[in-house]
Amino acid sequence: MASTGAESTAVHTEEEGVRRRDWIHIAALSTAGVGGVSLLYPLVTQMAPSADVLAESTTDVDVSAIQPGQAIKAVFRKQPLFVKRLTPEEIAEAKADDTTDMRDPETLAERTKEGHQDILVTMGVCTHLGCVPLGAAEGENKGEYGGYFCPCHGSHYDTAGRIRKGPAPTNLEVPEYEFTSETTIRVG
Repeated sequence: MASTGAESTAVHTEEEGVRRRDWIHIAALSTAGVGGVSLLYPLVTQMAPSADVLAESTTDVDVSAIQPGQAIKAVFRKQPLFVKRLTPEEIAEAKADDTTDMRDPETLAERTKEGHQDILVTMGVCTHLGCVPLGAAEGENKGEYGGYFCPCHGSHYDTAGRIRKGPAPTNLEVPEYEFTSETTIRVG
């Protein structure tokens, strides 16, 4: 059956109408999508940390100048950070005490990084009430176990920062850190 010219025009117009309608839907949905993103973007970005918070989120510490038996104090997230290079004797003593019955048992290997067992990184905050323990600076009272001593309430920590005596419930906290080079650690 042959189609007439009028029928072919009607079919052609109907196909164009469908195409125009599809284009209008696409344009409307695209506009709504762009509008939605422009509304949500400020809401999501305002939850991102500010530049000063990001600046304090990590601390780099150069450990190359720390001699065996020496410790330095740094600041991490506005709290004191102790970084100590243990002597071979302190390492041996800490390893010997690994099997001792402790309130918060942890081995020296659990508190240090593999291959860098001579570097101990702890937060300088007593786990009892938040005082700053002594023992990181030269000549300070290191307590009965040769590590750290909290003068506020008498907590004694050993050379690995483990609680040995006093009211502190847990060991000095070891923050997340990694060696970025042989001489630099990044805390946080």
